Amino acid sequence: MEAKAIAKSVRIAPRKARLVIDLIRDKSVTEADVILKNLNKEAARLIYKVLVSAVANAENNLELNKENLYVKKAFIDEGQTMKRIKFGSRGHVDPIKKRTSHITIVVSDEK
Repeated sequence: MEAKAIAKSVRIAPRKARLVIDLIRDKSVTEADVILKNLNKEAARLIYKVLVSAVANAENNLELNKENLYVKKAFIDEGQTMKRIKFGSRGHVDPIKKRTSHITIVVSDEK
């Protein structure tokens, strides 16, 4: 059985978050937990929260055991981009794109 958790419009660029999520894909939940706790990246903190939520969904809704779970699917989708501008000298304007991400993690008890 599968349990899923999604975090939408998280304020981190998808390109940065994909570097972290590639490390936990197809790993057991306890191993992914250790990896995310020891990484020194902002994306690791955000992905850890989604992983904990997915595990809680599996334990409470489907009555699965945490030790038997593994990360079946983990991916980052691109969210909405906030467009801002930065003013320079002599009337020059630079665009700033503040990107967001949708983080999705699916945990399962069967490989």
